[in-house]
Amino acid sequence: MTSAISRSVKYTIGIDEVGRGPLAGPVAVGVVASTLPGSKLRSLFPAIKDSKKLSARKREEWFARMRKEARDKKLSYHVSFVSQGVIDRHGISYALKKAMKASLAKLSCDPKACRVLLDGGLAAPEEYVFQTTIIKGDEKELLIALASIAAKVLRDRKMVAYGKQHPQYLFEQHKGYGTTEHMSRIKQYGISPIHRRSFLGGIDLK
Repeated sequence: MTSAISRSVKYTIGIDEVGRGPLAGPVAVGVVASTLPGSKLRSLFPAIKDSKKLSARKREEWFARMRKEARDKKLSYHVSFVSQGVIDRHGISYALKKAMKASLAKLSCDPKACRVLLDGGLAAPEEYVFQTTIIKGDEKELLIALASIAAKVLRDRKMVAYGKQHPQYLFEQHKGYGTTEHMSRIKQYGISPIHRRSFLGGIDLK
């Protein structure tokens, strides 16, 4: 990043998604923004890892820390969900872009004053001119890892709630992913309102 760009950037934002591949439930996009230098952020969140490498208990602990630091104005975050119905009607790429746009809007940051770091194949809206997509970014950039944790914690909570509404599918256990148990439950009970019908074309429901 050139010195000119550095002078114009006030916020650094990390973005990650959770729930791209499950057979049920929404997709979630988390965004985390901070004005703190990287060294200060790392002192607040030492040894943090990508959400997929943490236990559920550890994710909840880090998320609680995020909430505290947000209350202290050291960072801000938001997670947006797009439902399985929208995914079925418009596709997962559309849903991811919709969720990302909603989360970024909640941050109320001037796009021209933001440096955006995204995981994997994600891309921010074009008005965010200083953006970088990083392969395995959730392992390399703290703000992306935090975004991943926020999205994972809140999506998991939503799937636990769906598990109470539809106990026969055990959503609270597999969180909508295509586990052997989940596939067995779909074949036994059919498709629920929470399932992504467009993701179930290859499953024999007879």
